[in-house]
Amino acid sequence: MSASLGLLKRCLSALCLVGFRSQLRRNHPVRCPVRGRRLSHTRAAAQRGPLEGVRVLDLTRVLAGPFATMILGDLGAEVIKVERPGAGDDTRAWGPPFVGAESAYFLSVNRNKKSISVDLKHPRGAGVIQELAGVCDVLVENYLPGKLHQMCLGYEQLSRLNPRLIYCSISGYGQTGPQSQSPGYDSIASAVSGMMHITGPEGGEPVRPGVAMTDLATGLYAHGAVMAALLQRHRTGRGAHIDCNLLSAQVSCLTHIAANYLNSGKEARRWGTAHESIVPYQGFTTKDGHLVVAAGNDKQFINVCNVLQLKELTNKPEYKTNTLRVQHREELLHTLSQRFLQEKTADWLRRFEGSGVPVGPINSIQEVFSDPQVKHNGLIQEMNHPTAGRITVPGPAVRFSSFAHDEPTPPPLIGQHTVQVLRHTLSYSDDVIKTLLDSKAVTQNEVS
Repeated sequence: MSASLGLLKRCLSALCLVGFRSQLRRNHPVRCPVRGRRLSHTRAAAQRGPLEGVRVLDLTRVLAGPFATMILGDLGAEVIKVERPGAGDDTRAWGPPFVGAESAYFLSVNRNKKSISVDLKHPRGAGVIQELAGVCDVLVENYLPGKLHQMCLGYEQLSRLNPRLIYCSISGYGQTGPQSQSPGYDSIASAVSGMMHITGPEGGEPVRPGVAMTDLATGLYAHGAVMAALLQRHRTGRGAHIDCNLLSAQVSCLTHIAANYLNSGKEARRWGTAHESIVPYQGFTTKDGHLVVAAGNDKQFINVCNVLQLKELTNKPEYKTNTLRVQHREELLHTLSQRFLQEKTADWLRRFEGSGVPVGPINSIQEVFSDPQVKHNGLIQEMNHPTAGRITVPGPAVRFSSFAHDEPTPPPLIGQHTVQVLRHTLSYSDDVIKTLLDSKAVTQNEVS
């Protein structure tokens, strides 16, 4: 009873603050970011991002959520990132390496965002978030299911204030179910989902992928779900609650591995760089490095043999079809592997040019960002950071004919935009802002 009474008091306190601010804003109304805001006609329409005019309240940290909201920001949305006073997003401390005082990890997934520093445990802080949710189109959060509801910031509570709000919850296992209260970590979800079971060298131990692919896949799913919900809202006028989680995202990405088991009971195993159903389709060691060959059909296999000057292999009955090559993979791959060892990677790549066989080197990260196609695709993005100076991060993966990603804003400092957002987005007076700052409900970073 005492816990319920305490929750009720906190909710009433936050709602009272909302009512007080609504009264204060009668002469300074906050215009709806989509329906009430007029966009400048001085900019050519073709240069507007697809999501210009959409405002996103970002209550996420670490990777899956920030990756999703960064994509939304890349597409022109205004993203307001809410961070804890003092520490901010967990990844700000994940280093080395650091660029100045900023971790490279944080810098990699937080461009095109504003940062406000708000104490959600403070009643006035929760009230600020409620008001922001009232003027935002999208809210993305990755708290443990039910945690924000205890702060009166759950979907049911905020959708009453803003029925058009699209509320995307990112969690480890989903909003309901036996594991819903377990915290979500990429490495754990990667293990539970089966991803680690199928990753690693043939006959070796399970291996974690080199980047947090489960987090990243979840971020991509979240981004797509938000886009779909915006389209749905355009038709219905109402928002929605999106349940996006690491387990579901990664299990869905098992695709044919899952279908093999579900339809035939075939358990998957680790193949290293190889493919269980296609031969040759894997990495090979060369005289000075590695490359990958992907012969997806019989014609490409013949071309591989011609390039390797092993034409006699094409006449062997056991290699005539892919099904037969899979059955006799061991002896075939031994022969191919011995041949690849005789020349350097660059020489092999030249030999394969024009052959119709997909091949590529296994690049180091240094080699990746020296690759002419990577540069041409705009995947090296530079910007000026207020404390770290000139920084470089991976650029957006998708390009549009209608606008260009020419002027990204750098990842923000903790609370860099607190006063700006309170003043311009919520129309708070200087006196109210000072009261919030003095109470420590919010903080402002003083570095310009």
